[in-house]
Formats: sequence, structure tokens, C-alpha cells
Amino acid sequence: MLNTISGMLSGGVAPTDFESIQTVTLGSAQSSISFTSIPSTYTHLQIRLLAATSVADRFFKMQYNSDTATNYNSHYLTGDGSTASSGAATSAAWVTAGFGPNSTTFFGVSVVDILDYKDTNKFKTNRNLEGADMNGAGGYVGMSSGCWRSTSAITSITLTPSSGNFNQYSSFALYGIK
Repeated sequence: MLNTISGMLSGGVAPTDFESIQTVTLGSAQSSISFTSIPSTYTHLQIRLLAATSVADRFFKMQYNSDTATNYNSHYLTGDGSTASSGAATSAAWVTAGFGPNSTTFFGVSVVDILDYKDTNKFKTNRNLEGADMNGAGGYVGMSSGCWRSTSAITSITLTPSSGNFNQYSSFALYGIK
């Protein structure tokens, strides 16, 4: 009964519906991370990331199946308590997977849902929630979404910062959602 109630409250997904596939925590700075050999046994995927980059105020890019063609779209909306901004990228070579804070010492967080990743009859979409707090010296919240205009099943995911490297201790976790 409790799982049924919590499943209804969280949009139809119970906490027990998440299975860890892989977690990566960087021991040193790195230009990208990849999740490979993703099993096709789930309905959706979720990436939870805690990351910072070597260059301030950068966003995180995501590509599927090593596809670097310009068949991705992204949209974002962010705010810092006084200013809101929005934007879009069409015919890009990546989708947005979150933003790093305007600092090289604070980490940003993102939760990225990749919907229907194994379906071969539709394009793949992702939705993201992201944010950062810089210990009272600023911060932001945001949401973004993306579309990979391909009907291929997703079998690998690569994350890179828009420039620079992911800092040491950045952490990335991939979950399958039943």
C-alpha cells in the first residue's frame, strides 16, 4: 500500500522502481564521462549529476550513441531570484543536461529524465531540473529539455562540459526506471 501511495505522489513511479546501472565519481579532472552498454530492460532512464567545471558558468552537454550530427534540440529556462533567462538550440550536436554554477569551486546538480529511451518508433526526449547554491553568494534554478531526432534505441550516453573539464569529485549516476 505504501509503495502505491508514494508511486502516485511521485507521478506514478515508486522509489523501488529505480535501479542503479552505473555510478562514476571522478578522481581527477576529466573532459567527458560515458555510460556504455545500457541495458534495454527499463522504461526510462535517469541521470543524477553533481558536477563543476574548470571554466565558470558552463552548461553540460549530452550525446547519445556517439551521434555528433546536428539532430538535437534543447530549450532552457533559468532564474537567480532577480533575473530570468531562456534560450534554445536547434540543429545542435547535443542536448543540454544541466548547467554548472558561475564558479569553479561550487557544484551544480541536475536530474535528467530520458523518456522511452529504447523505443524505436519515436524521437527521444529528456527533461531536466538543475540548480546550484554558492554559499549565499549567488545561485540559480533551472529547467531544460531536449530532443534527439532519432528513432534508434539509446545504448550509450556521453556527458561533456561546454568547455573545460569536469572537476575532480564530480559524480554521475545512471538509473533505470521500471
